Amino acid sequence: MYTWFECKVRYEKIVEGKTKKVTEPYLIEAFSYTEAEARVMQELSPYISGDYSITNIKRAKIAELFPNDLGDRWYTCKINIILLDESRGIEKKVANYILVQASAVLDAWQKLEIGMKGTLSDYVVVSIGESPIIDIFPYKKEEMKQVISSTNVSIEE
Repeated sequence: MYTWFECKVRYEKIVEGKTKKVTEPYLIEAFSYTEAEARVMQELSPYISGDYSITNIKRAKIAELFPNDLGDRWYTCKINIILLDESRGIEKKVANYILVQASAVLDAWQKLEIGMKGTLSDYVVVSIGESPIIDIFPYKKEEMKQVISSTNVSIEE
């Protein structure tokens, strides 16, 4: 199954009228590291002129994304889902990271609460902070169908 990869891309950017080399992280949905590299190059090539390189690719520990067209930044929300271990009679906390697109921390918290409404488990919001992620590139429905059909895996819609 596909997963999220954080790809750091180094390129020249014009900052305050001067050309400066920057390294910025992007989040991309892919099946493998190789595909993540190819997809990030494909997605960014129209926007970057000159030389650029991918300096790092790693799996992102993202459980869920809550996009919002009105938000201009991504916030990383850490939540602890509370599970009951019935055999030992104790509560267990499992950390999950959720990315929420919002315009401010309070807005991110509100969008997180809305997104988590259907959750059956109890949870506690541990932290919310601005993410360094510049942009996110999920699969488009057509891309997903092409990738799935090429791997002979069936999906239900």
